[in-house]
Amino acid sequence: MQKGWLTRTFKGDRVIWALVVVFMIYSLLAVYSSSVSVAYIKHGGNTTYFLRSQFFMLLLSLGIITVVHYLPYRIYYKMSGLILLFSVGLLILTFAIGARVNEAVRTIAIPGTGFRIQTSDIAKVALVIYLARALSQFQSDLNNFILVTKYFMFPVAVICALIMPENLSTALMVFGISLTIMFIGRVPLKYLIAYIGIAVVGVVMFALVLGVVSKQNRVDVWKTRIENFFSGKEDEDADYQSNQAKIAISTGGLFGKAPGKSAQRNMLPQSNSDFIFAIIIEEYGLLFGAIPLILAYMILLFRGITIVKKCETAFPAYLVIGLIVMITIQAMINMLVAVGLFPVTGQTLPMVSWGRTSVLVVSFSIGAILSVSRVVNARIRQEELPEEERTDEGEKIYGTSKA
Repeated sequence: MQKGWLTRTFKGDRVIWALVVVFMIYSLLAVYSSSVSVAYIKHGGNTTYFLRSQFFMLLLSLGIITVVHYLPYRIYYKMSGLILLFSVGLLILTFAIGARVNEAVRTIAIPGTGFRIQTSDIAKVALVIYLARALSQFQSDLNNFILVTKYFMFPVAVICALIMPENLSTALMVFGISLTIMFIGRVPLKYLIAYIGIAVVGVVMFALVLGVVSKQNRVDVWKTRIENFFSGKEDEDADYQSNQAKIAISTGGLFGKAPGKSAQRNMLPQSNSDFIFAIIIEEYGLLFGAIPLILAYMILLFRGITIVKKCETAFPAYLVIGLIVMITIQAMINMLVAVGLFPVTGQTLPMVSWGRTSVLVVSFSIGAILSVSRVVNARIRQEELPEEERTDEGEKIYGTSKA
């Protein structure tokens, strides 16, 4: 039977492709609704500014997913070290020429384009790719504490240390994602506990030193957010975002106020990015907003695990599980922040929030996952054919070497 154009073009796991469409629909609806007022005020009455921007980014992201899912995943194995070094260079460059936005230097502005790159997003995915290679390369040596520290934790520590001065929440999230991937990769739990203890001491010492040597730092912001979260203290200035998000969620109820009827979008900072989940609940409710999105990310996690089970070699399995863990953990953190169960972190909702670098990085990650899915599906199709009907096409696609 002749395959349709969609089937020939978009290969790999079809459920993941469907989820991409779901995320994009939610993104366009929520970004437009949550940013109408801001766009009107800041962009000369152009209420569709953020909608057009997000539509363009989603088209670009669809192109990225399509291109990347055709690339052989082995190139990431070969280039993981270079990709990691490149991301380290970007993080260092951010300190030198980074743009200050919201009292923090986290991005590099590309001259003449108005586009800013959030370098921590690139470093995050680079570290996941590197860890996937390290786990596949040292599978039989994971009980060697010195080796694990040298080839696993040292790169993690470098990336987190470079992110931490301007973005502690992202550094902690990257650290947590890395430990989760290593735990799945069968690094001994006692090592991971030891690294957590070392990290806690390191963060405390860093905060103390930074508070002494520099007056322009974010230590006070860290302390205020953590103290207010655990004490339950109601501070209108420090907890303004969290309070407005809670109001949005509580007034949304089960069915929501209907699309475009949000009241808190006019008062909630970052309503189209960090707190977009609260606006989605306010307008679409728990039944049509929160629950479908949570299920979508859980299905994405499940489909990732399904792909991993089909992998015959270690690297693609660790690559997929690492990228899936990265996406779902970030999504869960964003949702927990919105409902007040986690301190404010500034993390976007993957493929839904308005953004630039975050959208592109998640798109690349989904493309890489689909690349592995495309390859394993090709192998399975070849194996299911009678031997006399098999061709070398599948061999060219997925090869036989054990990475």
